[in-house]
Amino acid sequence: MVHDLPDPKSSSVTSYVEQMAATVPSQAETAIADTALPYKLLLSCPLGLSPSQVSVDFDESYDRIPHPDTDSENSISEIWDARIQKNASLFNGKKFRYAGCSLPNERNGSTNISLVALHLGLTDYRTYCLSRTFVGTNLNPLWERFLVPSEEGEAVSLTNLLLQYDPVRCQHTSSPLGNGAVVETSDKRIVILRRSNNVGEFPGHFVFPGGHPEPEEAGITSHQNGKSLTESELINRKVSEEMFESIIREVVEEIGVPASALSNPLFIGISRRELNVRPAAFFFMSCCLSAEEIQQCYSTAQDGFESTQLHAVTLIELEKLATKMPGCHLGGFALYKLMLEARKET
Repeated sequence: MVHDLPDPKSSSVTSYVEQMAATVPSQAETAIADTALPYKLLLSCPLGLSPSQVSVDFDESYDRIPHPDTDSENSISEIWDARIQKNASLFNGKKFRYAGCSLPNERNGSTNISLVALHLGLTDYRTYCLSRTFVGTNLNPLWERFLVPSEEGEAVSLTNLLLQYDPVRCQHTSSPLGNGAVVETSDKRIVILRRSNNVGEFPGHFVFPGGHPEPEEAGITSHQNGKSLTESELINRKVSEEMFESIIREVVEEIGVPASALSNPLFIGISRRELNVRPAAFFFMSCCLSAEEIQQCYSTAQDGFESTQLHAVTLIELEKLATKMPGCHLGGFALYKLMLEARKET
């Protein structure tokens, strides 16, 4: 199911990524720029990218910038303290913070060329994808206060939205990067889950399997100041590997299929839901098991408690159910449809 990619040495990195983003220009621009949609596609790679084609720039400069308004910034701790009083079991952990992406220049003499570089910092995490700052910024009832508005009358082009405007707009939010997988069964069904009513965010909604890439899985607990260039490159490579390894891990844990039944994941883009500006990276994976066989695996899934039902649906059925998805997952569905259209073109 892995789609052949053009030889990156035959053209510049930038032109190739532009080609990917423009595969279905009318649909892509509508999906990315239409403010009426519950999501934005921050990055669309409809031909799918393998691990060697996605790099990471992990740096402290991509961490959240405190809000200049003292009252807004203080509300973060106030909201967290109120939640702690209601639920003493809340725990802390680290998550990667999404701060945009770039199109790296071609490296001279390299046969392993990155086509997209993700800019990642660190943020903290408190129970079910709610970090301390995520609770206080993105899930703050006044979360829009933490967004940086564009200058009045300023025109935001598609390229600027992807690479420049969005990271600035969300520089005061926690923006922990989630992930999701569009898993296609051997009988051409798509796997979705119905969330438990006990989860903290979007209970009862339909979602793709997923969760988060984990800093600790890449050996990261904090930023390391004074590291050498070689050490930085090693850390970036570990984080990049975790982007792909984490989605396999999430699928295995949430739907119960063995990793050996899954194809290598292809990165298809990043969606950000408009409600509290939550970003998520999406991947495509095929599974050699049928829908019926996956249902049997689901009964023994390690993290099955996070959902109440697994559905393996057709594309037409998914179109109807997608309206009951959180915006970021609805954006993931849009990325999948762009991938299908791109494959028709090629």
